[in-house]
Amino acid sequence: MLHRFNLLILVVFCAGGLFGQAAVKDFTAYTNFLQAEIDADNIAGAVSLVVKDGQVVHQGSWGYSDKEAGQKMNEDQIFHIMSMTKPIVSVAAMMLWEEGKFKLDDPISKYLDGFEDLKVATDMNKGKDGPTVPATSVPTIRQLFSHTAGFSHGLNGTPLDNDIARALYYTPQADIASRVKTLTGLPLVAQPGEKWSYSASPDVLALLIEKLSGQPTDEFIQERIFDPLNMEDTGYNMTAEQAARMPKLYKIVDGKLTRDMMQMPANGHSVYGGTHGMLSTASDYAKFCEMLLNGGKANGHRLLKKETLALMTSANIGKAAYTPGQTFGLGFGVSTATPEDGLGSKGQFYWSGAYSTFFFVDPVNNMYAILMTQTSPYTGKYGDALRKYVYEGIR
Repeated sequence: MLHRFNLLILVVFCAGGLFGQAAVKDFTAYTNFLQAEIDADNIAGAVSLVVKDGQVVHQGSWGYSDKEAGQKMNEDQIFHIMSMTKPIVSVAAMMLWEEGKFKLDDPISKYLDGFEDLKVATDMNKGKDGPTVPATSVPTIRQLFSHTAGFSHGLNGTPLDNDIARALYYTPQADIASRVKTLTGLPLVAQPGEKWSYSASPDVLALLIEKLSGQPTDEFIQERIFDPLNMEDTGYNMTAEQAARMPKLYKIVDGKLTRDMMQMPANGHSVYGGTHGMLSTASDYAKFCEMLLNGGKANGHRLLKKETLALMTSANIGKAAYTPGQTFGLGFGVSTATPEDGLGSKGQFYWSGAYSTFFFVDPVNNMYAILMTQTSPYTGKYGDALRKYVYEGIR
């Protein structure tokens, strides 16, 4: 097991023989960065995996899974991947689209109740009981995938966002249907189709999967994604052995790294949502990334058509504003231009999770990269570092 190295990496094999022999690359700056962040008590530990041209070019674990107990971080640690759940659920829903179960521009109300008479807040500072106007249209399924349906994730800090977060995530929900019913009872933050707003929309996709497949969402994803890709350490509920491999969650309080005692348990969950909830390892998530990079096929199984993935990784937000040089597809952020520093490529797609987990897939360079930590609050610092150091390392 690799914990720290500051030389050119040698040949590395991915566990299980999924990938072949790798050429030597220089990731000295990347490994030094990760170790420096651990030494500075900014993170407790990390696991990273980079695959290019079907070969592992960087792999390792650094720091601690439990700093107080002195337990070293290992490559098979199981992380709360939080919003990195969203791309998996989006892929699952698009499998049903390929089967003709829905059209992307169908109104959600064609399949699910509660979406006909939505209200839109006119003053975010007045909370959930503030003034509203009727929604001018019923959100579409495409808008769910692309976060343009008008829903919120409760993360923007306004009184309305705070009310939404409390209702969705801090009030007990029996199942995904219960959470979606709660969501539709809250005001939208924008008219459908007018604004990109990071949201709980993937939870609606999870309920749609259940409705259209006739299976609980966790069972559908297990059968259609995890089993074909041999993702044995990914899901909403873990076994006792898997739970023992979970790193502790840490948070920064007054500039100091501190154990977060509010860490979610590894099992006992009954809400199989699309926003968050899954746990996984870097090597398991790599199998998902391998499928994405290979145009929907991996481990001898085709999960999606190439054309479907091309649609998912192209702009689907209409005229809604987004970050310059970026857009949003169906479940993925997408680069529309090479970064100004030259470290990246047009067409790269990506996402991340609230506990500072990150991945990107780069079809141009035939590469993907994953970085896992368990640190809150979320900061894009580590995602940007992953991009920068990986592209520097493959030069």
